Amino acid sequence: MARYTGPVCRLCRRERMKLFLKGDRCFKEKCAIERRNYPPGQHGTRRGRRIQGYGLQLREKQKVKRIYGVLERQFRLYFKNADRQKGITGENLLAMLERRLDNVVYSLGFAASRAQARQLVRHGHVHANGRKVTIPSYQVRVNDQIVIREASRKNEFVRASVETARGRGVPEWLELDPENFAGKVLRLPVREDIKLPIQEQLIVELYSR
Repeated sequence: MARYTGPVCRLCRRERMKLFLKGDRCFKEKCAIERRNYPPGQHGTRRGRRIQGYGLQLREKQKVKRIYGVLERQFRLYFKNADRQKGITGENLLAMLERRLDNVVYSLGFAASRAQARQLVRHGHVHANGRKVTIPSYQVRVNDQIVIREASRKNEFVRASVETARGRGVPEWLELDPENFAGKVLRLPVREDIKLPIQEQLIVELYSR
């Protein structure tokens, strides 16, 4: 399996916060946001206009799309479904994004980034409840068993990611069995489980215009 070389950390510098697009690199001192916490380019250090109102809302939506690797049309569908559900729309939206299979594979530590996790799913390396699932947007449910297929467990990138996850830990709503390259969904995620710097209310305000 080819190594993923997708979005670089300059997106984190543009947002001036960690988006964890480069996987394990974002947890080390090599992370671009740690070395240069300002936008890329020759004018990056200049103090620009302060973004307010619509610009702030739009920027928050774009940030969430980048974090989870979701396109505009798909993101709108997520929002519509979240709005139909009971509870707080913004929290429903984040919970649905967290329940994506590619995000679960990343959160369990089977991949170094969500983009790499999406590759694993699409290429058939991941089984859910004993069946191969190749749809990254597949929504996991309580008691779902997520397993890396046996032939893929020797992959050096998968093994290295699992070792890293042991030290980093996994979210409380998931359970990791590193010896068997398996994970289990203990419960559905809640807002407190999502540690990313997201202001979901700004997204709700944007779509409520």
